[in-house]
Amino acid sequence: MAAATPTSTVRPAPESTPASTPDSAFWADADRHLVRYYGGGFTREVVERAAGSFVFTAQGRKILDFTSGQMSAILGHSHPAIVETVQRQVATLDHLYSGMLSRPVVELARRLAGTLPAPLEKVLLLTTGAESNEAAIRMAKLVTGKHEIVSFARSWHGMTQAAASATYSAGRKGYGPSAPGNFAIPVPNAYRPDFTTPEGELDWRRQLDFAFDLIDAQSTGSLAACLVEPILSSGGIIEPPPGYFAALQHKCRERGMLLILDEAQTGLCRTGTWYAFERDGVVPDILTLSKTLGAGLPLAAVVTSAEIEQEAYDRGFLFFTTHVSDPLVAAVGNTVLDVLADDGLDVRARELGAFLRTGLDHMAARHEVIGDIRGRGLLVGLELVVDRETKQSSDELGARVTRRCLELGLHMNIVQLPGMGGVFRIAPPLTATEDELALGLSILDTAIGEVSAAL
Repeated sequence: MAAATPTSTVRPAPESTPASTPDSAFWADADRHLVRYYGGGFTREVVERAAGSFVFTAQGRKILDFTSGQMSAILGHSHPAIVETVQRQVATLDHLYSGMLSRPVVELARRLAGTLPAPLEKVLLLTTGAESNEAAIRMAKLVTGKHEIVSFARSWHGMTQAAASATYSAGRKGYGPSAPGNFAIPVPNAYRPDFTTPEGELDWRRQLDFAFDLIDAQSTGSLAACLVEPILSSGGIIEPPPGYFAALQHKCRERGMLLILDEAQTGLCRTGTWYAFERDGVVPDILTLSKTLGAGLPLAAVVTSAEIEQEAYDRGFLFFTTHVSDPLVAAVGNTVLDVLADDGLDVRARELGAFLRTGLDHMAARHEVIGDIRGRGLLVGLELVVDRETKQSSDELGARVTRRCLELGLHMNIVQLPGMGGVFRIAPPLTATEDELALGLSILDTAIGEVSAAL
């Protein structure tokens, strides 16, 4: 007897949704079918296009983007040079077998090395910040023969295993054990100091000594690397004071550790220099780049010395991924370097950063809820508090200001971590104009005024 034919459970593919679908249907589909990948929820705006410093919604709203997308679009949205490069490159050579090379890849590696001090000259081109940090950690462990990784307690390095294990600002609970041998050290936060001088200022040297005393007590003798951001972004735009990274590098040298700097958000002119570490006169053993390198497209890099690369190669370093050395995004990276150099965007970031800082300082003189302003160039943090004396924080205050800004046409991102007030991460494109910055300042000023008056 023939077996019964099972009833098919395959559903026919749905018809394409017309472009004129009402927003209610769009959000019904989104709510039904999309995985919610963070607690803040999706911004309830249907974005149709973006250009320059603005995004445009289906309802005709024009919203000023003060976060450069996901802190990445340093040349603004749909920059003509990027558009031309993508159109040209995708029509000729977009993707290859990962063991093959193309001219855009080798050119970008050579040019990136040319922007960096010796001995940083060996480049691995990848896709995301998490992937570049994953590769850097993997390389450090292999080269040193050790496995323990030290990071800041408010760090964010990515969502893959090694990167997430070195991330402490969010996402650690509920997923089981992280990679073994990960340790956190306190963040040198001058606004909220934990170790203080007799004058009440941050005593970062004593803090750093204490931190590594604890690291030494916990380590099994297998310290491989220290992975840190020159300016912690998701940690609330916290910039360690001058001298800190030289001292940190010394701590690493004493223990045979490599220093890895994650410049996902600070690299490529955003802080007013090509790389944020330039201020401190240190050169990392390994540098990771992402976000800004692709100006919004998925491109990342690991850069190290010939000596470290040779040791890794000799020990069988493996990081063979689907999109390693892809020509399309490498071509975009070359165009990003062209625009940054041709338009002098490092100088522009310093000038616009000074303009932005002056506007925020004037705003702070009018609003008592502004507790602190910090950062460098066009990466600025503004911390909101309900009491300047006690520095008492309020999640509600930050959330309400964020919502009001969006209603008025300004997209802002706020970091809200335990023990801190809401910290706005202000990172407009390096191509923004003073008029656009003035507009953003005006909207933010109005939103803070309205919300604080209602408290």
